[in-house]
Amino acid sequence: MTHTPRGRYARRTAAAAAALGLSLTASACGGNLSGGGGGGGDYPRGPIDLLVGQDPGGSTDLIARALAEGAQEPLGVAMPVVNTPGANGALAAGELAAQEPDGQNLMVINASLVAITPLAVAEDEAVDLADFEVVTGISRDDYVLVTAASSDFDTLQDLVEDGDGIKYGTTGVGTGSQLAQELLFAQAGVEGTPVPFDGGSPTLVAVLGSQVDVGVVQIGEAMPQIEAGELTPLATFADERNQYLPDVPAAAEEGYDVLVSQYRAVVAPGGTPQEVVETLRSAFDEVFAGEAYRTFNEDNFFTPHETEPAQVVEEWNASRESYRAMVEEYGIDMRGEG
Repeated sequence: MTHTPRGRYARRTAAAAAALGLSLTASACGGNLSGGGGGGGDYPRGPIDLLVGQDPGGSTDLIARALAEGAQEPLGVAMPVVNTPGANGALAAGELAAQEPDGQNLMVINASLVAITPLAVAEDEAVDLADFEVVTGISRDDYVLVTAASSDFDTLQDLVEDGDGIKYGTTGVGTGSQLAQELLFAQAGVEGTPVPFDGGSPTLVAVLGSQVDVGVVQIGEAMPQIEAGELTPLATFADERNQYLPDVPAAAEEGYDVLVSQYRAVVAPGGTPQEVVETLRSAFDEVFAGEAYRTFNEDNFFTPHETEPAQVVEEWNASRESYRAMVEEYGIDMRGEG
């Protein structure tokens, strides 16, 4: 399958516009809006807010808008997306945790927030998945190590052999981007200096402008520049090659134990009734099964990982403990304090 940046971004714009139109239509028509407040009455009782802890336009935001667009019909109400960026998503998670557990507020949450960020913050600042009800797993977004096409690195081995003193860009402290590179370079014996940025876009700008030698971003963010020949992909970090970059080796193939991907899920406040969770999951299952959403995943280079709640909890908690053990083994300070 051939993917073009122009086609992908056109679909993104159309999806966002359609989501907004559906939201306004559902709100105007009333949907199943029969009052608000606590217990009693049919669910849902009004628009369901879908929180996103990142800025508009990023991968998590795009996923949320695609889900919201599709879920409004089976639920019968509007699902506006509410962006509350900050602290790798912790601000939005805190806002969600404070809401009534009635299913009227949800969040698309990133696994890195509960499996990686806790390695970089104080214990009382860490987000715990146990504080939420998981509705459904969504997808996996792999990371890719990239360098500018004009650099001297054509392969991961080039970087390892001649990489001392490099500067590597990350999408922020406590992110999968940081962890993947810290683990890779520790295992490869490469001396480097991390340079944190606030998200994938500024990281890419720094790599393209040679302000840093390499950087790790999510594949969907890097693909337009990779396809345009402006970036050279050196490695990915899942357990096998990514379907959208079949010619790029996984770091594991090169002998490095670095398995870091970005998983996402929909969560509700802890204590949300199971019948409400099941209603929501059924609606999202309809979205997952639709051709429009499958096309959305392909256009944005996401790998579906539409798992049951128990599997989400098991996988994310296991990742957190595995990452914790590895940063201790290699003496990595995820706080970025040297």
